Order: sequence, then C-alpha cells, then structure tokens
Amino acid sequence: MNLKYIKFKIEDGVGRIQFNRPEKLNAVNPDVLKELETAVELCEGNDDIRVVVLTGNEKAFVAGADIESMAKGDIRNAYKLTDLTLRVQERLADSPKPTIASIAGYALGAGCELALCCDFRIAADNAMLGLPEITLGIIPGGGGTQRLPRLVNPGAAARMILLGEMIKAQEAKDIGLVDKVVPLDQLENETQQWVAKLMTKPALAVRAAKTAMRKGLSTSLKEGLQIEQDLFCMLFGTEDQKEGMAAFMEKRKAVFKGK
Repeated sequence: MNLKYIKFKIEDGVGRIQFNRPEKLNAVNPDVLKELETAVELCEGNDDIRVVVLTGNEKAFVAGADIESMAKGDIRNAYKLTDLTLRVQERLADSPKPTIASIAGYALGAGCELALCCDFRIAADNAMLGLPEITLGIIPGGGGTQRLPRLVNPGAAARMILLGEMIKAQEAKDIGLVDKVVPLDQLENETQQWVAKLMTKPALAVRAAKTAMRKGLSTSLKEGLQIEQDLFCMLFGTEDQKEGMAAFMEKRKAVFKGK
C-alpha cells in the first residue's frame, strides 16, 4: 500500500495501524482519515487478521485534528470534515474484530475520539487524554460528546467536554476511560499480552459478543436481549462451540479454529 501518514502491517494475526505524522504530533486531517479508513477496511477483509491495534509514537497517539487546516474552513467545510470523520470512526467502531488503542503521549480531540471507538484502551503513564475543543470555540465533532458520556460518569465527561480539561493516564483509568496504565517502556509488551489473550478466544464468538454489545447500546433493553438471544443461538452452529464444550467436559484446553 502507498500510505503516507499511516504505517500498516500484518504480523502474527494482528493488523497494526500506526499513525505516522510525527512533525504534527500525528494530528489528523482528511488525508490521514482516508488512509485510516483504507487500513481498517483491509483488516476487515483479511481473515488472517484476528486483532487490530492502533498506536502512535511515544510523544503522541494522535494530538488532535490539524487545527491549521481547520481554521481556514467554513460551515460547508466543517460538514465535509465531520461527515468523513464520522464515517471512518463508525467503520472502526463497527469492526467485527477486537480493536485496541495503545496510547502514549497525547490523545486529544480527534485522538481521544479515535481511542473511544476501540474496544480496549491501554495507556502509558505519560499519556494525556482530553477533548479541548471548547477552548477553540467549538465542540467535539467526531463523537466525543456522545461516546464519552456513555463510557464514563456524566460529571467526568462534563469536565472534559465543557471545561476542556486534559487528564493524565491514571485519572483516565480511575474514571473508566482507559483499561490499563503501564510505564511507557512496558506499553508494547502489555499490548502484546492483551493481543495474546484475544487470539486464544473463538473468533466467531468474539465477533458475536462485540456485535451484541454495540447494537444493544443503541436499542431498548428488550431489543438488545433479542439480539443477544439470536447471536447466542447462532453460535451453536459453529465448530468452536462444539470444541469449547467438549474441551470443558474433557478437562482440557480448547483449540478454537474460528469456524
């Protein structure tokens, strides 16, 4: 692939997407978003990829949107940018494969919103997360006002959205924004451990569980329970279900094949 702002590679069943615009602290613009969409699409279509990892560098996961280019826009341009942003973020959030945001340094604005689209967020102890758009006279435009309050308590979300406060990694963990905090030099190893755990799980069941959670959040409880029931029953037609239950009864470790 001819990608300029993203490094993408497939390694041992993992699709690794690394933001690669260090001179701008990995700030995103339409070109970055389009390349991200391409990488996510490739992960979806490759059966060899079981887990998707998003990362940046030690200074920044993604420090936000490219304000220099945004400042020149008008209402029409803002709609074009947010249409693209929401399309790409929904693609990432709806990925049938588990996603991990491995965060070091700044994850602000669009960077925090991209992390919110992932299933898991692992942060280095130097990470800073926030939605500072209010300080620029705007509000988050990539899902921040919707996804963050669904993840953390309303007060914590209001501090980040209405006051534009940035928070350190440990506080982000305390409010439930990130799942684990580790020293910077252990971030890659910790991410690999989460990847390894996910790789042992039955792929079809993981996909079904993720679908149930994602769709259930946007429906009533009754509708969500019906989604869960249908997916639960569907899995009884898979080889992995037979293997998992046989292994339990035979007191051995299951070997899942994603079938």
